[in-house]
Amino acid sequence: MRTLVGLLTSNHALLQLEAARCLHELSHSEQSVVAEACLPATSYLLTYLSGHSSDFIELCLYTLGNLIVESETVRRQLLPQGIIPALAVCIQSPHVAVLEALGYALSQLLQAKEAPEKIIPSSILASTLPQHMLQLLQPGPKLNAGVAVEFAWCLHYIICSQVNNALLITYGALSTLGLLLLDLAGAVQRTEDAGLELLACPVLRCLSNLLPEAAVETMGGQMQLRDERVVAALFILLQFFLQKQPSLLPEGLWLLNNLTANSPSFCTSLLSLDLIEPLLQLLPVSNVVSVMVLTVLCNVAEKGPAYCQQLWPGPLLSSLLHILAFSDTEVVAQSLELLQLLFLYQPEAVQAFLQQSGLQALERHQEEAQLQDRVYALRQTALHR
Repeated sequence: MRTLVGLLTSNHALLQLEAARCLHELSHSEQSVVAEACLPATSYLLTYLSGHSSDFIELCLYTLGNLIVESETVRRQLLPQGIIPALAVCIQSPHVAVLEALGYALSQLLQAKEAPEKIIPSSILASTLPQHMLQLLQPGPKLNAGVAVEFAWCLHYIICSQVNNALLITYGALSTLGLLLLDLAGAVQRTEDAGLELLACPVLRCLSNLLPEAAVETMGGQMQLRDERVVAALFILLQFFLQKQPSLLPEGLWLLNNLTANSPSFCTSLLSLDLIEPLLQLLPVSNVVSVMVLTVLCNVAEKGPAYCQQLWPGPLLSSLLHILAFSDTEVVAQSLELLQLLFLYQPEAVQAFLQQSGLQALERHQEEAQLQDRVYALRQTALHR
């Protein structure tokens, strides 16, 4: 290590580069003792981040990122050495490769177990990094997919820490992510590029986690988007996921759930755009997807009689009766919840349920311990309306 540090700090550019490559190879080790052996080199790696060679800077960033993953000792030394200010300088680089490497190193730092308490509040949010990240996520001709993916995940880790999401919203995070969602929906309609889901996933998660922080009824203003555009874009992505990447459907449905949970206006958009039937078509995908679809429908039904009246026509009842033949307890429980809301606000639903042998469908679940109370309550509601 002493020899490597000597070469790294020599006046010969080629030797410096080769020494940095050796350190990079060492940084791939999964042994924390190897990462800690590299400690004498970290201050020099940080210093070289302000150099002129983009290739050298990129190599230093990936090396630092690898060292950060394996050792808390390394992370503890890098912070007082000034890694955050150094990264804040790098994020202004015009070189795409440097920005991707920076995103990688930063994401490793943000995933550290001590990040929510010791790194994000005092270092990251106090720096200019969040504002620059959001600038790099702005849709437009300058948006680079690889860079955007890295920084969308970085933003996700910051948001999940729940240190100060309100601050991110004041920086325009909801607006930027909302516009990026629209941009992604347009992109999946124009291209078969399967790489788009790599960016869609962190964008959906960021929005989903930010929504509880925002006052939902004023969120439309903060996003500077009309409700219909957000919901329409989300459904374009859901259809894309259904065809290309079904494992991402829960991510989109989780956002739809958070949009509709406390917002009558987003529920209205769902109905006015005739999106209930496309939503029901997702039910057979998996039990997880079924529960989330039913939860979104419950969000709509909870808004009262006017919403249930619009939910009611169409294939909803036949879908729910089909679900009652399921054996998955969670799916059935959520369908019982939706039926209870429909019975409460839409009397016609009770009559149709009885006429289509709904009580017989309920009988198969009346002995299940987790469902007994709900089955009994629904039966009583149906018979005494």
